[in-house]
Amino acid sequence: MANNNTKGIVLTGRMKKSGITVYIRNGKPVTRTAMSNQPKRRTRKQFIARQQMLHSTRIWTLLKYAGDPMFPAQPTAYTRFLSLMHRTEVVFLPQRGRLAGATILLPEMPISEGPMPTVKQHLGEVDGSAALVTNLTRDSLQRNDKLILYTLMQHTKGTPIVRFDRREVVPDEMTETADGLALIGDEFADDMKGWALIHTHQERCSTQTAVTRCTYYKQFTTEEALQEAAASYGGLTKDIWPPSPTD
Repeated sequence: MANNNTKGIVLTGRMKKSGITVYIRNGKPVTRTAMSNQPKRRTRKQFIARQQMLHSTRIWTLLKYAGDPMFPAQPTAYTRFLSLMHRTEVVFLPQRGRLAGATILLPEMPISEGPMPTVKQHLGEVDGSAALVTNLTRDSLQRNDKLILYTLMQHTKGTPIVRFDRREVVPDEMTETADGLALIGDEFADDMKGWALIHTHQERCSTQTAVTRCTYYKQFTTEEALQEAAASYGGLTKDIWPPSPTD
């Protein structure tokens, strides 16, 4: 025999347009308003923070496609990545149109974080050829060490998107220079790409950010870009004094 007695609260429906929520409490239907009387706030500071969070979340999703992200659980790899993304440029993207949902290649974008020494790296030339030059030496590489190269590619056709690729680099691929080991190739002259070479040993890795010549992102960091993006969300609202703890 079915028990028709309902204890506690069971949500049965929400009609957003009508602004009501219907649920069962102690076996009886209860109807309440689902609309807030608080004004929708979008101050400049709030909008900037939300834009960075939204873009960082999209980047994280794409980064995961290349393989398990190498960030410590503090409390999760995802939250640690978002924290590190606060150090990068904020890009402003509209809510609708071709740029909605875009991802943009940023200099110093975090790619890994770990206890091993950071591999210093820059884009330069070796014997007239484009190269990714590091401060690694063959003597600094120990048995069971691995070098993981991340390549970031900014695509602009349609909705702009950053694609991530990663592969293991064999030390024999690298050329010795006065600064250290270098990867040489025409790809390192591409101004729509970025790279990060990560030094790993078992479960540990070095802390690395992307090096790039790409300046595509700059058009999305201007005051004009901010205002256009904000307008697509309904515009900015005035700061309220005193500010709330979340501002």
